Amino acid sequence: MLSHPSISTRGAAMDSIKTGVSLMILFWLLAGTWAPAAQIPADQRPIHVLNRLAFGPRPGDLERVREGGVERYIQEQLHPESIPIPAALQSELGLLETLRMTPVQLFIAYRPFQPGSKRAGEEAGATKPDPDQLKAARKRARLVMEQAAQARLSRAIEDPRQLQQVMVDFWFNHFNVFAGKGLDRLWAGAYEQEAIRPFAMGRFRDLLEATAKHPAMLFYLDNWLNTGPGTPGAHGKFEGLNENYARELMELHTLGVDGGYTQHDVTELARIFTGWGLVNRGGGRKIGLWRWLHGPDGEGGAAASGFYFDPSRHDFGAKVFLGHTIEGSGMHEGEQALDILASSPATAHHIAYELAQYFVADDPPPALVRRLAATFAESDGNIRAVLSALFHSPEFWDRKYYANRFKTPYQFVVSAVRATGVSPQNYRPLLGTLAQLGEPLYGCQTPDGYKVTQAAWLNPDAMMRRLGFATALGTGHLPLAAPMFDAAPGDGAEMPAIAPSRGASIKPPDPYELAAAVGNSFTHQTAATVREAAPQLRAPLILGSPEFMLH
Repeated sequence: MLSHPSISTRGAAMDSIKTGVSLMILFWLLAGTWAPAAQIPADQRPIHVLNRLAFGPRPGDLERVREGGVERYIQEQLHPESIPIPAALQSELGLLETLRMTPVQLFIAYRPFQPGSKRAGEEAGATKPDPDQLKAARKRARLVMEQAAQARLSRAIEDPRQLQQVMVDFWFNHFNVFAGKGLDRLWAGAYEQEAIRPFAMGRFRDLLEATAKHPAMLFYLDNWLNTGPGTPGAHGKFEGLNENYARELMELHTLGVDGGYTQHDVTELARIFTGWGLVNRGGGRKIGLWRWLHGPDGEGGAAASGFYFDPSRHDFGAKVFLGHTIEGSGMHEGEQALDILASSPATAHHIAYELAQYFVADDPPPALVRRLAATFAESDGNIRAVLSALFHSPEFWDRKYYANRFKTPYQFVVSAVRATGVSPQNYRPLLGTLAQLGEPLYGCQTPDGYKVTQAAWLNPDAMMRRLGFATALGTGHLPLAAPMFDAAPGDGAEMPAIAPSRGASIKPPDPYELAAAVGNSFTHQTAATVREAAPQLRAPLILGSPEFMLH
């Protein structure tokens, strides 16, 4: 029987951590001889679905899937509305007031002071804020991002609707926005909450329009500036076409880089989306971004959501887009273009490829991609139908694709916490680890999102950092029990992956229970290494093993 360690001094604890990291480096030097089982036997199918449809198992999950059956689990996950959300999670999310705020409300309440600007309700002649006021305003604005991050991680770790959380990760990456760009620091969480989460298992066309109209995407890819040359509203910042969104909409969001479009289509699509934005102009008088608070309801008015169609900046000329003639009709032109893109065979193939890559293999089997694309087309882009076809495909259960996917940093961190059964109160160490591993939450600067392949994430420096995190978590030296965001000063990216406990440590996971929770799917070599290690290093070795890094 293994016993829990008793570490009396911080120095001894850190020596153990260093020893653990050294052992796990040896693990990975020897890992070239490791290979998955020749097939996925029936008794290992439960762990397979938990590793693919979920961010790995929580303690007890494996037993529940074995008792209820794999097919029942798949159907439950495909219909998340049938799964109750735990009361504790609902209570935690209920305390995050910024999650319930619209982009306009967030803008009014949390935007930082800008030089020469006034907040809504300030009286004329109010003095400019001093440096301390500016600093306090910026600190207050960080609350929005902190609560968005807490909500994302708490759902990923605690919510039994795991496939929905997995699909939020998939679609946010597909329709990426960067929180570090200006106002998107306020809007990235709302974007996930309003444009991604409600449509993650629904119809692709609805998801496409929700992202196209959300202020976070309009701001990130500059479509709020997109203006028809020579239109009444073409002056100042709004001086001409901006093709950023049109190009990424086709290359990344729909058709794919080889989707058959030309530069002419990019230009025509940019013309189609002129006037889609955030800025309202009324009575010939410019209302700039910092006075954007309310727009009139009507064709383009959407004061609550923040989206506004400005006809004074729209190019009403006829366009020819992907062979389709679109007559000038205002905002409806953009909706026609989204219809064309969503129903394109190239889009069906592009989405099918990305889903097969995410759930099956870095280089997905072409036959599977073709079948998923056909399901996408036949179901009018029904995401749930495509996922069902994927999870019932022979490729999904093929022995070649069992435990063959290297976890992204996000998948690794979330699955490790889930495996230990910990319910964090402080998410800062997890956010800091993600930043150190190169995948900060809401932090991908480029519109193509984070990569999901092994080649992007498997390198010596990243492995050292992963093993350090596994050691800190496995020995209980990660301050997840501290009050939320009080464990260390500064932003989450400044939080070290390995930190002294400061009285807020977690109970180290029992290695026997941890091994059972993740299915005991270890090679003889790994099992022997864990068994022969010092007791306090057995859980870290499990979390840092080659088998745990794969799913």
